[in-house]
Amino acid sequence: MTGLPLIMAVNLSPTQFRDEGLVDYIKKTINKTGVSSGSLELEITEGVLMSGYTDINKSLTRLKKFGIRLAMDDFGTGYSSLSYIRNYPFDVLKIDREFICNITEDNSDSKLAEATIAMANSLGLKVVAEGVETAEQFSILSGYGCDFAQGYLFGKPVPAVEATQFLEKHTYIHKQSNSGSVDVGVV
Repeated sequence: MTGLPLIMAVNLSPTQFRDEGLVDYIKKTINKTGVSSGSLELEITEGVLMSGYTDINKSLTRLKKFGIRLAMDDFGTGYSSLSYIRNYPFDVLKIDREFICNITEDNSDSKLAEATIAMANSLGLKVVAEGVETAEQFSILSGYGCDFAQGYLFGKPVPAVEATQFLEKHTYIHKQSNSGSVDVGVV
């Protein structure tokens, strides 16, 4: 059966990231459940990177080696630094909705989104545009080479019960016999 892979994205706060046992806890939980580590994406804001945690690169590298995807969330807000995406092992760059909402009317926002997507792609990063609400925004972003989009154009937030019902109806699970890992997808 084919379908879209199901990726669980989890935001980590600076407080959570300061927990010295966080990396081991995440690895233990993945091993216990048997879910593929590639099905987990940790979203990290620059607040985590600026938190003063001294071993952040070491922790991110350990998570990456375990197969967990790492996303730089809300890129473009605050004091975003290009050194963050150069110095840390990110897989995904998520452009904050502030830069997406006006790309159809504001040439500066459109050019910033285009440049950000080009830069991220040239670094081998996947790009997610946050806050996509119109087909016109989606078309522009697709033309710029944006890999993924999220926002109200595709669906509004739903209560956990509804999300669970949707996943129960549309999810398949395939256990790989050799490795013991489990692949989960949505059809």
